[in-house]
Amino acid sequence: MATSGTAPRILCIGIPVRDLTFRVEAVPARGSKANATHLAEICGGNALNAAIAIARLGGRVSFAGPMGDAREASSGFILEQMASEGIDTTHVVRMPGLATPVSAILIEPSGERTLTIYRDPALWSVELPDGDALLADCRAVLVESRCGALCIDLSAEAQRRGIPVIVGVDRAMSLQDSLLTAASHLLFASDQVQETAGVADDGGALKRLAGLTPAFLAATRGPRGTIWLNEAGELEETPALPVQAVDTLGAGDVFHGAFTLRLAEGEEVREALRFAAAAAALKCTRHGGGMAAPQRVEVEELLRGGL
Repeated sequence: MATSGTAPRILCIGIPVRDLTFRVEAVPARGSKANATHLAEICGGNALNAAIAIARLGGRVSFAGPMGDAREASSGFILEQMASEGIDTTHVVRMPGLATPVSAILIEPSGERTLTIYRDPALWSVELPDGDALLADCRAVLVESRCGALCIDLSAEAQRRGIPVIVGVDRAMSLQDSLLTAASHLLFASDQVQETAGVADDGGALKRLAGLTPAFLAATRGPRGTIWLNEAGELEETPALPVQAVDTLGAGDVFHGAFTLRLAEGEEVREALRFAAAAAALKCTRHGGGMAAPQRVEVEELLRGGL
């Protein structure tokens, strides 16, 4: 693992969430009740889960984005968790009178999760700190796609400075979305890439999007691995590592964080994808969303065939 003095600094941009997770035998039918076998309170959100993964894998992480009022319990809880992970919160923006998002998540024995979330609409009015401060000593920027509107100019400036901008896409994008061209790397999930491109095939969807953006394009497919386009425009696949999944919550975010870190460390995308696949696989073997992200030594052991 790289030491704190030499590890690359990565800026993660998103909206943190306070997650209440319930383990259930099955998601209850509409209008019914079900008893949970376990309750946990954790911090989450796409970019924050990725930030936790980056920190545990050896990177230095700064986080930027809106949080609720300084007096509310949720923001205080999340900031404590971020501090315990060594994440720099200097650029977190506290917004008076607003609520930090909260989600309720049901997790079945298969690891599949169902969730509902509340986000205060006024959080979108946040103004991020000065770009020079955010990008100083930065080797990569990781953005959750829903926050693209908050940082289009920042993403363009990062690319102008030669800093890669990785976007974790967890919802369909408009084909006119500025992130398509502001990003250097777009990491979709299978459903989202198909819906964005309007093509019912991952490979075909990636090829259609390649005509609209110069960014690196990939789509994650859970246990079926990742499909991506190489520099020649040809489809390649990176297999998933076989594990017994118990909780898939945050797995995609951990993948995005691990991928971003390896890019920031100077690796090629093929190796970054392989490393990310191992990190995400390990996360799925334990409960806790992004808080179950693995340590660097675990990922390296798995890649050597130790699991």
